[in-house]
Amino acid sequence: MNAGDDRRVAVFEEHRDLLFAVAYRMLGTAADAEDVVQDAWLRWDAADRARVDDPRAYLVRITTNVSLDRLRSARVRRETYVGPWLPEPVLTSPDVAEDVELAESVSMAMLVVLETLSPLERAVFVLREVFGYPYAEIAQTLDRSETSVRQLGTRARKHVQARRPRFESGRDERRQAVERFFAAAVGGDVNELMQVLAPDVTLWSDGGGKVRAARRVIVGADKVGRWLDGVSRQSIGGVRLSGMRIAQADVNGAPGLVFHGPDGPLMAVTVDADDRGRVTEIHVVVNPDKLRALAAGRRLTR
Repeated sequence: MNAGDDRRVAVFEEHRDLLFAVAYRMLGTAADAEDVVQDAWLRWDAADRARVDDPRAYLVRITTNVSLDRLRSARVRRETYVGPWLPEPVLTSPDVAEDVELAESVSMAMLVVLETLSPLERAVFVLREVFGYPYAEIAQTLDRSETSVRQLGTRARKHVQARRPRFESGRDERRQAVERFFAAAVGGDVNELMQVLAPDVTLWSDGGGKVRAARRVIVGADKVGRWLDGVSRQSIGGVRLSGMRIAQADVNGAPGLVFHGPDGPLMAVTVDADDRGRVTEIHVVVNPDKLRALAAGRRLTR
């Protein structure tokens, strides 16, 4: 490998984590994001780099557009997905959880909301609201006029704000609610569990048709409590809850639980709470295809 090859590899590796972060927020799955990053490398390797003034911008542009192509085809596949579709959970480094806005941008709840945007709206929202790119640069990346990109950004932001209000206070209360929920759910304390659930709490359970899970989103504290109580008495992958190793971990920017069997993760649970300390959303992933990033220890950094 000559000096030019070394430089080419070094430049790409310098931006690899950023490219994965963009692709993951665009697609919601670590596996697809890794494929996009690999595709970006192949295009970078074949590019005439003497004509590339800004490698970072060039690589982000490639990653965004490859992600857009994949997202359009993925949306068609997800229309026939069995049960609710949830993003693939990933571990996050402690510095992500400490940055409120960064943690919010990769939360399971936010990624679920981003699924309701059009592919172009999602691209603009991710690049503008998460990574702070100017509209002019986003327009160049997407080969759109700046005016149209601003319109896409405005629609996306309003859509997200309507479905994902930001809480400016009560973060300590929300963390305590998460901890209370985990303690009650794992300990089987139904009464304590009901006290920490918001009346209109929603539960998403993603089994992908491969593992038994709720086929619809469950709404309401009573229904959610009864469903969780029932799950605690069942087995997953032939392993009962009592036989699993339960590990706390930072998952998608928030405290989460990963349930391990003898061969690896069997279930990941994350929750979201409001500024009154009540659990408002619960995300349960049991589809084995979506637990591979956790099994591999793939970690999303800043």
